Amino acid sequence: MNRNISTIIGLTLTLGLLLACGSKPNPELEEAYQKAAEAFVADESFYPILDEELFYFNSQRIDTIGVEYMNEQDAVKRLMKLETWLAFTTRRLTAKEMKSLKDRQYLPREIPIAYDGLAIIVNNANPDSCITVKDFARILRGEATKWGDIYPKSQLGDIDVVFDNPLSSTVRWCVDSILGGKEFTNPHVGAVKTSAAVIDYVENHKNALGIIGSNWLNDKRDTTNVTFKKNITVMGVSRLDSATKVNSWKPYQYYLYNGNYPLIRTIYALLNDTRNGQPTAFAHYCQLPKGQLIILRSGLLPRTANMNVREVIVNKE
Repeated sequence: MNRNISTIIGLTLTLGLLLACGSKPNPELEEAYQKAAEAFVADESFYPILDEELFYFNSQRIDTIGVEYMNEQDAVKRLMKLETWLAFTTRRLTAKEMKSLKDRQYLPREIPIAYDGLAIIVNNANPDSCITVKDFARILRGEATKWGDIYPKSQLGDIDVVFDNPLSSTVRWCVDSILGGKEFTNPHVGAVKTSAAVIDYVENHKNALGIIGSNWLNDKRDTTNVTFKKNITVMGVSRLDSATKVNSWKPYQYYLYNGNYPLIRTIYALLNDTRNGQPTAFAHYCQLPKGQLIILRSGLLPRTANMNVREVIVNKE
């Protein structure tokens, strides 16, 4: 009996010594993790939706997280350099990026949280409010540089195309999805700095054509998300060769939901958090019912929330 007790005590002491001789915490690694966990990064075009998500997330927690908005390319670079653990983009990681992180013993995840419509906007003085995907591509390729090239009766001159940022998700999506990976060749394509600046530019230039994420369009006074801002015109977009009112669609939630609107992109949370800390908690919050409800109220299409379709009457006066 005494020998058994001695054996148990001996094993316990030996195990304690082995644990005591294990690897010691690395203060430098701890500091690096904490610094990268302080804030996530995101493409600037998601500012309206992510700021609201962040407000409600932080209001429920003692430990909070911040955000830094930038262009999509820089956001991904920050993630790859381990300067942040979470980035919101409209693309997945490339095979090379995924391999690089895994080779460094990380387990990156790509979490789709919502669908966004890429909106084409024009000045209210422009009488033409419908466009085809084909003609949109012609504009970006430089095959149509004047409004008259698309609408023969148009009295407007050069098409002044404006994006939010040369390195934004909007530009990359148009290059990849509209031009098949080829760069813009239209001499009248330019960029400002932010999505808000695109709206301001289009509002004040009658020849302008702007491209922004649809979450910048909604009139916050309308909780049904069927009213867009009054200071610009949102174009209807058609998949067919000739734009008509019958088959042209605007980026309303329902047309994102049923697939009618042709310029749809997925919003991803690219997560590389090694400890399931605040970055992981926020990414998952965006997936949960409360986070998806915020996305729904913003005018975007939630990734996982249940959708109810109702008819509404819009007063156009």
